[in-house]
Amino acid sequence: MARGKKQSRARSDGPEVEILLEGIAHGGEAFGRHEGKIIFVPYAIPGERVRVRIRQEKKTWARAQLLRVLDPSPDRVAPPCPYFGPEGCGGCQWQHIRYERQLALKKEIVIDQLQRLGHVADPPVRDVMSVGEPFHYRNHMQFSVDREGRPGLLQAESHRVVPVDACLLMHPLLGEVYGALDLSWPGLRRLILRAGVNTGDRMLILETRGEEMPALEVDMPVSVVLHRPRKPPFPLAGLPYIREEVGGRVFRISSDSFFQVNTAGAEALVRLVQEFLAPKGHETLLDLYCGVGLFGLSLAPHVGLVIGVDVSESAMEDAAHNAQNFGLENVALHEGPVEEVIRVLWEPADLAVMDPPRSGAGREVLQHLHRLRVRRLVYVSCDPATLARDALYLQELGYRLEVVQPVDMFPQTYHIETVSLWERT
Repeated sequence: MARGKKQSRARSDGPEVEILLEGIAHGGEAFGRHEGKIIFVPYAIPGERVRVRIRQEKKTWARAQLLRVLDPSPDRVAPPCPYFGPEGCGGCQWQHIRYERQLALKKEIVIDQLQRLGHVADPPVRDVMSVGEPFHYRNHMQFSVDREGRPGLLQAESHRVVPVDACLLMHPLLGEVYGALDLSWPGLRRLILRAGVNTGDRMLILETRGEEMPALEVDMPVSVVLHRPRKPPFPLAGLPYIREEVGGRVFRISSDSFFQVNTAGAEALVRLVQEFLAPKGHETLLDLYCGVGLFGLSLAPHVGLVIGVDVSESAMEDAAHNAQNFGLENVALHEGPVEEVIRVLWEPADLAVMDPPRSGAGREVLQHLHRLRVRRLVYVSCDPATLARDALYLQELGYRLEVVQPVDMFPQTYHIETVSLWERT
C-alpha cells in the first residue's frame, strides 16, 4: 500500500487516537484504520496497538505521530543507533524491527505493489534474499554539512542536518576515514565516502558551493576528489576512481559513476541476472542503464554481443576501460539517455537486462524492447512501485512475469531491490 504524494500541512494539535496496526506500506510505515480512514504510523510494526497523534489529514487517509506502543510486537527490538528515530537522522526506518521480520515485511510490500499497481493477480515473489551483514554494509555514504561545518545526515522529512559521530550502516573502511576527518571549510556543501570493499580502495569526495580550492592534508591511503559546480571532477590526492572486485572481475568506478552501495548485494545481483537470462553463448544482450558495466561485462563471455547504454559520461568511460581491461571484444557502448538511444537501435536483441533509476524505465523504453524482439528480460529495480507500474506496461506488451527475487541490499531501511524475469509470450 502506498499513500498519495500530495500532503496537507502538518498539525501540532491533532487529535489522539488508539488504533490496531494491520499492515505495512511502501515507504516503511505501518498502517491501521480509524473511523474508516487509513492511518499511517512511522516507527511502528504491524500487529501493534498504538496511541498516535494525527499530524496530516486528507479525505481518505492521515499520517500520525507515534506516541506510545500499548501492545508491542514480539518483533520489536531496541534500536542500536543513538540517531535512530523521528528526531534523529532519516537514514534508517526499521532498526526497531527484528531483522527476520524486516525481510518478511519487504516481501509483503513487493507482493502488494505488484497486485495493486501492476495488476499481477498472483505475483511469483520469492522470499527476500539476505546478503552480507545487516549492518556495516554500505560502501557509499553521503554526508551533508551544517552551518557550523559539521558533517551529518538529514533528519527524516526535513532539511535539518543531524551531526553524527558514526553510522552503523557504513562499512568499516569508510568509518575509519570518517572518524579521522578534521573539517574546517565554509565552502563545503557535502562530502561523500566510497570504498571498494574487496579491494580496500577508499575515496573522499568534496562537493563545494563555489570554485575555491581547499587546503588539504592526507595521512592515510585515500583518494580525494573535488566536485565543483559545472566543473569536471578534480583529483586532489590519489586517483579519481576506486576499484571494486565482483565475480572475479575488478571494475573501475569513477567518483561520479553509479555503483551498487552493497558489494555483497552486487555479487548476488550478478549471479541472479545470469541465472535468469540463461544465455546460450550466441545471443545479443541489451544492457540498459549499464553504468560501469556490472551486468553486461560480467555476461559478455556468455553471449555473442553486448550493447550497453547509459547517459553518464563518466560511467561509460569506466565501462569502456573495464571492457578493454577484461579483454572483451564483443561489447558496443552508446552514451546518451536510454529513451533516445534505444529509438535508433534496429538490430534485434534476444536478451535484455536493465537497472533503471528509481523513476523506472517507462512505457516508451519498454515498447522499444518489444520492437527489438527481446524474448527474455531481467529487470533490476530499486523501487517496487515503479516496478509495478512498468509491470503493467510489460503485460500489455505481451510479457509474462516468471519470477521476482527480492534482495535485501538495504537492511534497516524500507528500500527493496528486486530482480524479476519477464518472458515474451
